[in-house]
Amino acid sequence: MSKQLIHELAIATQRGEMTFPQVVMGLLEIGVESYFVDFAAAQKTHYLANGTIHIERMILEPGAIAADFDGAGLVAAIRGAQADTVRYPEFVQRSTAAGVIGYWAFLTGKRVIYFGRKGEQHIEEFPKRPE
Repeated sequence: MSKQLIHELAIATQRGEMTFPQVVMGLLEIGVESYFVDFAAAQKTHYLANGTIHIERMILEPGAIAADFDGAGLVAAIRGAQADTVRYPEFVQRSTAAGVIGYWAFLTGKRVIYFGRKGEQHIEEFPKRPE
């Protein structure tokens, strides 16, 4: 059951039909604790609380991954996604243009670690929600 829901969320995300918070909520509801996006392999590995994993191939073509890591370009893409002015298809293009080869989203830890081709990293905490 959760494999089908993961697949449906992955497709909707890659089509730009969902915001990042919607994706996070959907994945958490079905037991996904984290996921790793590998732009070089064009796949996303989901890690569930029950110890299982599920791999989804990307339907998007990530494009060429820039050789140099551009932290400012990445942060601009992240801020656009947070403001919902950038949806996932554009986020992927902007991230790879900024030299991101992959990222690990820790949903239960509320942070994402982005990686460059030479081991560069950017850690982004989830935005605080008003209470």
